[in-house]
Amino acid sequence: MAGAPRAEKRLLIVAHVPSPNTTRLRDAALEGARAPEIAGVETRALTPFETEPDDVLAADALLIGTTENLGYMSGALKDFFDRCYYPVLEKTEGLPYALYIRAGHDGTGTRRAVESIATGLKWRAVQAPLICRGEWQEHFVDDCRELGMAMAAGLEAGIF
Repeated sequence: MAGAPRAEKRLLIVAHVPSPNTTRLRDAALEGARAPEIAGVETRALTPFETEPDDVLAADALLIGTTENLGYMSGALKDFFDRCYYPVLEKTEGLPYALYIRAGHDGTGTRRAVESIATGLKWRAVQAPLICRGEWQEHFVDDCRELGMAMAAGLEAGIF
């Protein structure tokens, strides 16, 4: 029925996955968000290149994943913001989001860049960014799973 409220909340994961390990991080976040104990949240995962402004406009929250590239966000995520910024500007104010970064160094520049754009969009960070720093560690996968679960559970509970 047109105009009827949606029964489910929508979580959109926008993640750059250029390697098997970054794919594992995205898949873990998706698995966490789709945990069986969480009901009423529809979760989709798209790459930055696949994501369109309408995907963002339809979301109730975002989980953004990127690599650290030369002290900045991935070019793919930058492309996403370049294409989606103006079409969603002033239409998604207050949109809850969280960020995870796969950083070979410290992730500082990447964090700053994403937060600057999110601030311009007036999105609301619901937790500090998860920065998976340095050499690969298996716990990064669990950390991303927990982040995905926290985002979906927060939506389900109406916390954000």
